[in-house]
Amino acid sequence: MDKKFLNNLPEEPGVYIMKNKDGKVIYVGKAKILKNRVRQYFQNTASHTSKVRAMVSNIHSFEYIITDSEIEALILECNLIKKYKPYYNILLKDDKNFPYIKVTLSEEYPRLEFTRRLVKDGAKYFGPYTNSFSVRQTIDMVKKLVKIPTCNIKLPADMGRKRTCLNAHINQCVAPCVNNMTKEEYRKLFKDACSFLEGNHSELLNRLTDEMQQASNDMEFERAALLRDKIKSIKQLEEKQKIISKSQEDEDVIGFYQYNNKTFAEVFFVRRGILIGRHNCVIDRTEGDMEEQIAADFVKQFYGDTSDIPKNIYISVDSSEYSLISEWLTVKTGRKTVVKCPKRGEKVSLTQMAVKNAHQSAVNYLLKKAKADRNVDKTVIDFSQELGLKRLARRIEAYDISNTSGSENVGSMVVFHDGKPLKSAYRKFKIETVQGADDYKSMAEVIYRRFKNAKEEELLIAENKLEEGKAKFLPMPDCILLDGGKGHVSTVCELLEMLDIFVPVFGMVKDDRHRTKGLVSSNGEEVIMKNTSQVFFMITRIQDEVHRFAVKYHNELRKKKMASLALLEIDGVGKATAIKVMKHFKTMSAIKNAEIDELMAVKGITKRAAINIFNFFNKTT
Repeated sequence: MDKKFLNNLPEEPGVYIMKNKDGKVIYVGKAKILKNRVRQYFQNTASHTSKVRAMVSNIHSFEYIITDSEIEALILECNLIKKYKPYYNILLKDDKNFPYIKVTLSEEYPRLEFTRRLVKDGAKYFGPYTNSFSVRQTIDMVKKLVKIPTCNIKLPADMGRKRTCLNAHINQCVAPCVNNMTKEEYRKLFKDACSFLEGNHSELLNRLTDEMQQASNDMEFERAALLRDKIKSIKQLEEKQKIISKSQEDEDVIGFYQYNNKTFAEVFFVRRGILIGRHNCVIDRTEGDMEEQIAADFVKQFYGDTSDIPKNIYISVDSSEYSLISEWLTVKTGRKTVVKCPKRGEKVSLTQMAVKNAHQSAVNYLLKKAKADRNVDKTVIDFSQELGLKRLARRIEAYDISNTSGSENVGSMVVFHDGKPLKSAYRKFKIETVQGADDYKSMAEVIYRRFKNAKEEELLIAENKLEEGKAKFLPMPDCILLDGGKGHVSTVCELLEMLDIFVPVFGMVKDDRHRTKGLVSSNGEEVIMKNTSQVFFMITRIQDEVHRFAVKYHNELRKKKMASLALLEIDGVGKATAIKVMKHFKTMSAIKNAEIDELMAVKGITKRAAINIFNFFNKTT
């Protein structure tokens, strides 16, 4: 990007629009100071996340729009994201046209109906509800409770013009079309309906109880029985509704859980302290994004095109943008609206509950995905969840070191793909830079060589010099397990950070009887799990397999060394000759069974040496 152009950017608030070589908008952002924000993308690129680096590499041109204030920039940003749906902005796969119950109190004779649109028309709206079935169910319940008409009569025009219907006969409707009911009496029914929907059950119950008692005193037992049934219905509903907040104000509570390339958001709709519904969303392409930025962008998109905005929005993740967003929503609603991350008290518990539900949404998503892909074992999903990994650990690599008092020092790498050993991907390493028994340095060498080879292969693939399917050290792992404790994990984590590789690392620790005990994380904390769980059994299997593979390779080298020592006893065979013979025949058995001509076929072996080797192993015959 032209430095002169970047240096001449205005130091004012505004919106910037990034485009690719085809002129397509790939990112929209806002800034308090355009010059500072835009220049950050093209400076210190090493500190960028992989997602930002990918975006910057695709920027061919950009334009900007200056605004009078940061809040105007925020509003414009929301509108442009909605218009262009840029690839590198977070995008909600979500339809926020929630259903509501509408009571038309602005009309002379009110109606109670289903709607998906909130309009400032003097009507009262109740919701949001999470699905239309629950709305229609609630509407039917209210109509039965207060006995308002369920038909399409037009009042007052139809008064006295209708015959008594079945609902009126069975006392399920007050039948204003045939009964002499005043407008005030009719409106009172809808006020009761609103009181019920608002959750003011105690006031309604007290009044109905007084009316029932009066009807009983007046010996109107049939009416008293109807009032009794109505009271019973309200009390049963009260038991089903969950009071989760002492506050009587409308609130939304939002929790986030980030996993792999997706973030799961859970929104609780709390109205007058009662949890009336919840809604979960999936946000795509969030890998590498800061959690606070995801939260701020989510709030802007979620409330950008809805008019149902509560007074308080509590979020599990804090962000410096909340004060600006609060100001924007206050302007949008015409009343004070607050967006914040609670630090203590009841609201913290609410956000934690939302996070737990967001986490469960992620689990459900993975299980659903695993069902579609039968190769993914449920144990792999459980393993990933228990360790709090951000991506599904489909490829797990495990490493171990084996030596005898520091000699024949080797390292092994085994791979488990979808919970099963992938033996074609196993690799073994002969330690080259470490003398003696130093497991930490040996492990560091193995990890360094493994990822150095992987990066070289990536470069060759990018240059079309290597086919991706022929790479020996790709793909990269989703998780690394080391046969060792905190020290091994710390050493490897430091090395990976230097290599700019970010893969979760855990140590597989053993108990006093050399059996699998559990895992230790990079911060030194032990991951506790049941020793009867499938996850524990899988870890045990991985630990046993990587140890077996390391010991097998170590023993192979020891046998070769012993064979080389035996060859050195033969007249005319020096160290160089012994190595050549071992490399050619591989095993001692093959050397013993070789004829003189076969021995002479080894490059650099003299006839005299070949005869001496043959005679040495065949001297009894």
